[in-house]
Amino acid sequence: ILKGDPLQEFEKLEERILIKNIIFSKDYEPYARERDQKIYDWTKLKNITFKGIKDQVIFEKSEIVKQDGKPYTIFTPFKNKWLEAFKSVDWKPVDLSKAGTFTRFSYVFPSLKEIGFISSNIKVKDFSLEDVENYAEHRNFPSSDATSYLSPHVRFGTISIRRILNATLSKSDVFISELVWREFFMQILYHFPYVKDQSFSPKYRQINWRNDEKEFELWKNGKTGYPMVDAGMRQLNETGYMHNRVRMVVASFLCKHLLIDWRWGEAYFAEKLLDYDLSANNGNWQWAAGTGCDAAPYFRVFNPSEQVKKFDPELKYIKRWVKDLNSIKYPQPMVEHSMARNRAIDVYKSSIIK
Repeated sequence: ILKGDPLQEFEKLEERILIKNIIFSKDYEPYARERDQKIYDWTKLKNITFKGIKDQVIFEKSEIVKQDGKPYTIFTPFKNKWLEAFKSVDWKPVDLSKAGTFTRFSYVFPSLKEIGFISSNIKVKDFSLEDVENYAEHRNFPSSDATSYLSPHVRFGTISIRRILNATLSKSDVFISELVWREFFMQILYHFPYVKDQSFSPKYRQINWRNDEKEFELWKNGKTGYPMVDAGMRQLNETGYMHNRVRMVVASFLCKHLLIDWRWGEAYFAEKLLDYDLSANNGNWQWAAGTGCDAAPYFRVFNPSEQVKKFDPELKYIKRWVKDLNSIKYPQPMVEHSMARNRAIDVYKSSIIK
């Protein structure tokens, strides 16, 4: 187990042992592809076999594409093709006894500290595959705490995506759709790597963002005066997690109400989220901002107060995270909704590249 620059570590390792084959789990992010290309170029010079294995997804790269071979940029047809392809495969477990000869070695594993990890006081909740049948009914209500908490485990590979599908396939179509969304955004990042830094849709690349740093700080610290937004941000800052419904509300608020560049919000989520995943984080932020593929239209602006009425009417979720809700210290709304909505629509409309 080695830690360091990948190419340098392989070069040092090759001085100690004879390397014939390198087998690795594929990754599709721009940095990973660049990293793996460097290793591949080195293995060619050394006459070493370099083989990637599909691991973190069911379908990768161009396995789910349109008839003309181009990638899907609309979710529903991608999902339909994905499900069709999934059902056509005979998913039998691999018989490892026939997979080859394995040599047993005994290694002393380094400590987490030795490989660069530090302890956190944040506790990751246990995931559950048992209650998925109720996922569709309860998933939009943050106080019910009915999500699976699988996302950090999927992100870090501590549970197999195939195990999840095997356990949930017949239990909830809505839950399966969320897993397909993950692969949709992953193939978007693969085929359109520029989305890492730019809006997917070229016509939204010149939005006249306000980018007020003081307002951004209020948003980050959960002091906007909109209880659901503040609850979500305080939950994020304290736990490294935020309920999915609330993620949409806080993202829409930042981009539409405050007209702050989605990349600012994406970067803050990347810093705070335990389940941070580049493709999902990027795809969902661009969805909320209206700049991405198959995104919410720019004139759709979540009303945070209406979201409370629909999804937290008894304020159970909000009161859990906003302790000062009813105190004199709790701030007044930093911006009036109707004004902010109209301002956002006007700015987007005037900024669209024809």
